[in-house]
Amino acid sequence: MARSQLLLSLFLFISISETISQSIIQLSRDHDDVYCSSWRFSEETNDVGYWDHVPSRCVSYVQDYMTGDGYRSDSEVVASYALGFAKTVEIAGDGKDAWVFDVDETLLSNLPYYALHGFGANSTREEVVITIFFGTIAEFTDRIDCSSPLKLSEPFDDLSFDEWVDLAEAPALQASLNLYKELKQLGFTVFMLTGRSEYQRNATVKNLQLEGYSDWERLILRESSDQGKPATLYKSQRRLELINEGYRIHGNSGDQWSDLSGFGVSERSFKLPNPLYYIP
Repeated sequence: MARSQLLLSLFLFISISETISQSIIQLSRDHDDVYCSSWRFSEETNDVGYWDHVPSRCVSYVQDYMTGDGYRSDSEVVASYALGFAKTVEIAGDGKDAWVFDVDETLLSNLPYYALHGFGANSTREEVVITIFFGTIAEFTDRIDCSSPLKLSEPFDDLSFDEWVDLAEAPALQASLNLYKELKQLGFTVFMLTGRSEYQRNATVKNLQLEGYSDWERLILRESSDQGKPATLYKSQRRLELINEGYRIHGNSGDQWSDLSGFGVSERSFKLPNPLYYIP
């Protein structure tokens, strides 16, 4: 009898301990989600200032956001407001009514790259990322080097990103592609102003065309004289050049504040979400 009571007590103790442990873990995760939601809000509004990696406690949160409905919905809402504004613009018909787009995380998504380098919380790749952008794991592994495990959030690495750009396989951000096509139909002259360098022109043009972008007026990339300039300065100078050419920049879409701020700014700016990296 005493032995039975002892076993029962031990069973109850283990069960209660497991329940308490699971509750503590869930509370910790819930607390992290609340904090990370606030962190994402602060980085999107530029209150965080300069940052070079996702906080370790927010890696899973960012991964879930970027591969779930949140990122897609936020991008669609921004695009809808941009289109709503665009429809109020009276197009003069002289080809000078302009809209400026950034490229990375605006027209093209580098999420497959960051699935390997930017936000992973586990030691293996998340199949959801592969499925969203490539359809099958086989297609993904044919296009990306999968010899190394998924890494935790890490600082930006120019060399590995350049290799990814050379593949010309970044998928279109669908909300931006739809907006782009609508703007062309409305009669806007579209410029692409990217922080990519001139030597990446061919790969960038190929990627954009493969993803459905066409008939842009000019793709502006960093020249040798632009190397080392902060993005805000470089993009401001290029926008000012367009204004001096007589273009009226009504709208500007980008995922970084450095895409939108500075001088030579547009009439309206539209900030897309990006909790993956920050470019000053």
